[in-house]
Amino acid sequence: MLEVDCSVLTPEIVFKTSGHVDRFADWMCKDPKFGDILRADHFVEEILEARLKGNKKARGQKVDEEEDGKKKKKKIKGAQEAVPLSKEVVKEYEEVLAKIDNYSGPELGELIRKYDLRHPKSDMQPTEPVAFNLMFGTKIGPSSNLAGYLRPETAQGQFMNFAKLLEFNQGAMPFASASVGKSYRNEISPRAGLLRVREFLMAEIEHFVDPESGKKHARFHEVEDVELDLLDRHTQLSGQTTITKMTIGKAVKDGIVDNETLGYFLARIYLFLKKIGVDMRKVRFRQHMANEMTDKPLLVRQRLETPRTVSEWEVTIERKKFGPWFKKDSKAVEAVILSSTQECREKWAKELEDSGKAIIEVPGLGNVDVNKDLLQVEYRSRTEHVRDYTPNVIEPSFGIGRILYALCEHAYWWREGGDEARSVLSFPPAIAPTKVIIMPLSSNKDFIPHVTRLSQKLRAAQISTRVDDSSASIGKRYSRNDELGTSLGLTVDFQTLKDGTITLRERDTTRQVRADTDTILTAIREIVGGSKTWEDIEKELPVFESQDVEDQ
Repeated sequence: MLEVDCSVLTPEIVFKTSGHVDRFADWMCKDPKFGDILRADHFVEEILEARLKGNKKARGQKVDEEEDGKKKKKKIKGAQEAVPLSKEVVKEYEEVLAKIDNYSGPELGELIRKYDLRHPKSDMQPTEPVAFNLMFGTKIGPSSNLAGYLRPETAQGQFMNFAKLLEFNQGAMPFASASVGKSYRNEISPRAGLLRVREFLMAEIEHFVDPESGKKHARFHEVEDVELDLLDRHTQLSGQTTITKMTIGKAVKDGIVDNETLGYFLARIYLFLKKIGVDMRKVRFRQHMANEMTDKPLLVRQRLETPRTVSEWEVTIERKKFGPWFKKDSKAVEAVILSSTQECREKWAKELEDSGKAIIEVPGLGNVDVNKDLLQVEYRSRTEHVRDYTPNVIEPSFGIGRILYALCEHAYWWREGGDEARSVLSFPPAIAPTKVIIMPLSSNKDFIPHVTRLSQKLRAAQISTRVDDSSASIGKRYSRNDELGTSLGLTVDFQTLKDGTITLRERDTTRQVRADTDTILTAIREIVGGSKTWEDIEKELPVFESQDVEDQ
């Protein structure tokens, strides 16, 4: 995998070619009374969700705590009223919500009118949705003649450098490139938080494969038994959100996931999220709808070890006569001819031979007669020494802020008893900002050399460490470091002065073990490195229970 660091500022022609100038947009509407700018799909989604919750309240049904919690984050305040709905209407709303990502602007406008969706602030329907391009535009250079944009994703830089990357990889396929950097999107209504922002850090991989290779992956066998929660395109189109749970091996075999390479990356994403501490019960893999896909054409030229003979129908256009004959329509007719299939060309060849003219269907012009003095279609054979093809691309894309947001939300909890002051962030040791907190039991000066020595050894092992020698009780110090996500705690006490042993405390269980300094430091390296778990350490080292470290 080749790492690429590309420019943030990109000329307009790049995004014009990729389709971003014309298609990289969200649908926007406006409150006609107060002028509030709304993202149309979010507006429809939030109003319908609020009506469904209002229906539950009107019927005395319990609104799930998690579902009700989302209400506090609503962008549209006052949208929820306790109004009963019929079963048919509830079903309609649920089907719309299941397909909310697949509606176009006109379709969203139709939904607003059909269900009389009004902004609670003005009690009026918003304006008709219009496309709003999400790229930040700018002018490049002192003359301001060259238009440009801040990149909305890191992919374009990788595609622009494709030829060089292929050359660096000695022309061999498959290969991959990766890029980590800032991207910019002019979001309609980002609000607070990390889920939707205008400037964000993202990481993308572009894995290029030969479409004729079957898209096999050499390491697929390593992940084929990983089980994923899948939401496929057909389920979404039916208005459902039913999750299908299956191994990635079976998903590829049954055609739910297209190929091994795509399946490999899906499984690796799952394993990565699981490793950093994301609650995988709250993760699903949703297949993109057809209108969410993008096209990024590239070209690879492969030298063939054995030349091959290709026989096919080829067209020859007499351009000197063709242009004057069709005049302004010549480009449209020529485009259809050059992009035609072998079946069409064979049919035209027969028509030219039988009647002297071919009947060609041109969009916007209907059937067009092309005489044989303007067009020739012949069946020819040629020897090819190279093969030109457009590679397929697998593009794993990660919003770093969103991953961190989900991780913090999934890792946060508080200890039983309802005391919110004893909250915990259960980061895995591998990603915890601080791995170890060192705490002397008191301000006794005799503890200082031991604390300093421990800190130096941990830093030498490249394990992030902090020292908390404040005057607070040991329990309060543990509690506030639990809230910061610190995985392990070392306590230097009076027993340390006698025999050199120290205690090691685990954040989530609050249990401790005690051993000599070198043994404890080895245990820390093994836990942080992932070779052992806390359960393994508890089995190996003596449990320490004589001191109550919690502040009761």
